Amino acid sequence: MAENCLRNRPLVEVKNVRKEYPIGDEVVVALKRINLNIMRGEICCIFGTSGSGKSTLLNQLAGMEKPTRGDVLIGGVPISRLNEDKLAAFRQRHLGFVFQSYNLLPNLTATENVALPLMFRGVPKPQREAAARKMLCRVGLSNRLDHFPCQMSGGQQQRAGIARAFITRPDVVFADEPTGNLDSHTTVEVMDMICGFARKYHQTIILVSHDPEMASYADRIVKLIDGDIVSDERKPDSERPKAV
Repeated sequence: MAENCLRNRPLVEVKNVRKEYPIGDEVVVALKRINLNIMRGEICCIFGTSGSGKSTLLNQLAGMEKPTRGDVLIGGVPISRLNEDKLAAFRQRHLGFVFQSYNLLPNLTATENVALPLMFRGVPKPQREAAARKMLCRVGLSNRLDHFPCQMSGGQQQRAGIARAFITRPDVVFADEPTGNLDSHTTVEVMDMICGFARKYHQTIILVSHDPEMASYADRIVKLIDGDIVSDERKPDSERPKAV
């Protein structure tokens, strides 16, 4: 995908996206008419309170839901128009996810959890587990390689989640309230890791949060209220987070 994407073209394009949900005899409009371009290597925070539409927008960007109207393109590919099989294949190749609730499989070790994206790509077990162990060491979990999620703290589980999200070097990583269950010290560590990987590999991060502290890590803050973008602010280069 990257080879076919011009450097000056947005990596993520949202064109006139509207999302409606029928509830009984009424229709709830979650997103009114969203237009948004996000560049490669940008750390963009979709910011808003509960009910603002930020999670709905994330679902559109990640292909979790289809818009009622409009299109979402990533690297020029109209993901909002792909069928489920093609969309699943696209996610495996180009997208990564970091979740608030970690979403590690409880019956797999840290190594096995981190290796999962490589398994879906057909990488043989010895190679994918070696890559997973290397990635876990990079996030400070060299002593937790064979531990199950229930044997790790919340911060350790989120580090494993970050390792899993970045192991395939995806073009875009979606981070949905990634530190919502963590204390302030661990929050800083986790966000430094996410931003550090993104800077090093020139990846795009789309961060969804209601927390101003989280938004402070972004290059750009897109604020939603009632399904509308009400502000879109970019930081000067001198104020942007640096790689760690």
